[in-house]
Amino acid sequence: MDPKTSAHLDSFSREHLPPPDQWPELLFDLPELNYPARLNCAAELLDRTADRFGPDRPAFRTPHGGVWSYGELRDRVDRIAHVLTSDLGVVPGNRVLLRGPTTPHLAACWLAVLKAGAIAVTVLAQQRSVELATICSIARVSHALCDIRAIDDLVKAQVPGLRITTYGGDAPDDLLRLAEAERGPYRPVDTAADDVALIAFTSGTTGRPKGCMHFHRDVLAIADTFSRHVLRPTPDDVFAGSPPLGFTFGLGGLVVFPLRAGASSLLLEQSGPVQLLPALAAHRVSVLFTAPTAYRVMLDHVDEHDLTALRRCVSAGENLPVATWRSWYERTGLRIINGIGATELLHIFISAADDAIRPGTTGVPVPGWQARVVDGEGRQVPDGEPGLLAVRGPIGCRYLADERQRDYVAHGWNITGDTYVRDPDGYFRYVARADDMIISSGYNIAGPEVEDALLRHPAVAEAAVVGRADELRGRIVVAYVVLREGAELSADELRTYMKGELAPHKCPRVVEFLPALPRTATGKLQRFRLRDEFSGCGTSDPEMLRDE
Repeated sequence: MDPKTSAHLDSFSREHLPPPDQWPELLFDLPELNYPARLNCAAELLDRTADRFGPDRPAFRTPHGGVWSYGELRDRVDRIAHVLTSDLGVVPGNRVLLRGPTTPHLAACWLAVLKAGAIAVTVLAQQRSVELATICSIARVSHALCDIRAIDDLVKAQVPGLRITTYGGDAPDDLLRLAEAERGPYRPVDTAADDVALIAFTSGTTGRPKGCMHFHRDVLAIADTFSRHVLRPTPDDVFAGSPPLGFTFGLGGLVVFPLRAGASSLLLEQSGPVQLLPALAAHRVSVLFTAPTAYRVMLDHVDEHDLTALRRCVSAGENLPVATWRSWYERTGLRIINGIGATELLHIFISAADDAIRPGTTGVPVPGWQARVVDGEGRQVPDGEPGLLAVRGPIGCRYLADERQRDYVAHGWNITGDTYVRDPDGYFRYVARADDMIISSGYNIAGPEVEDALLRHPAVAEAAVVGRADELRGRIVVAYVVLREGAELSADELRTYMKGELAPHKCPRVVEFLPALPRTATGKLQRFRLRDEFSGCGTSDPEMLRDE
């Protein structure tokens, strides 16, 4: 990044990028990735798309039948951008926190912040005051746009100097009321392609969250790689899903991808599996983004709803068990597009669609990306051997002033922290998170493999497997299980079933039943909580000691 070309008057983000020698190698091999030096991604996603497809096309849909056209969305975004710069004093490069449930207003605020040359820091509506204070401190946030219904924790965070503007209320200084003033079109700030556009924070499930800085060109790159080449949306598609906009999986799937394609998106405040199915049917949704757990839960009710418009189902956020993939395909005839992405890399970089799908694998590198499996020294390991997943492409990890940059980037590659195997046919198969491998009596046991076997039992709705310290074996396999509603199953019955599915050393020695598994607000399983908080007595199986 050349500071002389940056449009940012507030240079904080540029000054706190990691040094260039700690960046991964970036690839721009596809012609569509050759972006101009000056680029404002909000203008590209909204203004250029409205110009191409016309202002009357639907852009955002609401659960109750409301529709914002591209022309209406552009008008609302321009009005908010005027308020930001003229009334609130936001200058290019300022960090603006965005907080609220998933609504067209939140998405419009995100576009307005970027159009004004500021940096969007979108957080989850579920995050509490301590988490919000930490994020604001790390990113030096100066302004916040917050849904009036989500204001309490933000006020409680007591962030020094933070100017909070609410929307959705009836106060005279409400953002939407200020935006009623007629000021005409807003000219987007002429940002550089490598000006920071957003700071996305990692989930923070194990320690201090990391701020991942992404450029204006990065926002378009996720649409021009995964969406363009794997998802392949059309302007007539209707997108929907469960991930919130504070989660980059949701930001891409519900805002960036549909806008880049001239399509529309149904934005749901309530998007759990119970709410998703009727919404998919009522609004004729054709492209769905959600997590493996949601697909699993929806299986019990999928026959009750008309899903004939649905043609694309995308899964990410955690490993997709092959049992879930097969069950969904058998019930719907739809092949789930599995994928792995990361907040550090903004969205999905390994995936496959249609006839290229191999159930049980994640897929192949998305066009524009490269991937390989390496050992601890960065050397590529032979096909069929497990190692660390290393990837590189048009986007790379750039932590905001964080020493952990050296852990994520090595030898020019992004090291994701996942253990993978590359099959001889080039497909990448997930094994486990690198820190979730269980070593028991000298055996390496991948928790996801055991979970997949548990999920094949018809009574099991959810399952998670972790290791627990054991004096004799070092660690033992512990299974936490959530049963389907109305199902009855004992630990002994489940262990007997597992002995027919896996080698004895992989079978759980302890089975514990829970009403629900601990998850983050984005739906990711919190295995560390199972290891640390749920280590009860369980029900072990001494007979298994003799099976080996």
